[in-house]
Amino acid sequence: MLAAVAGLSLIATGARAEPPIRSAEDAFCRSEAKAQVFSAPDPLNLGLHEIGRRIWASCMQRKAAPTKKSQRRRRHR
Repeated sequence: MLAAVAGLSLIATGARAEPPIRSAEDAFCRSEAKAQVFSAPDPLNLGLHEIGRRIWASCMQRKAAPTKKSQRRRRHR
C-alpha cells in the first residue's frame, strides 16, 4: 500500500514539474514570478499558477523586446 502511494505521488509531481530552464532570461523571469506570485492581485480569481504564468510571460516579453537604437554608419575620412 505504501509503495502505491509513493508511486502515485511521483506521478503527480512529475505532471506539475516545470520545463527545463532555456536561457538566463528564462531563469530571471521564473525567479521574478516566484517572488511576485503571492503579492499580485487576483481580481478574476485565476489562481496562483495562472498568475505566475502571466508574470513570467510579461517578463519574457520585456526581456525579448529589442531596444531601438539607430544604426548609423560612420564614414571614415
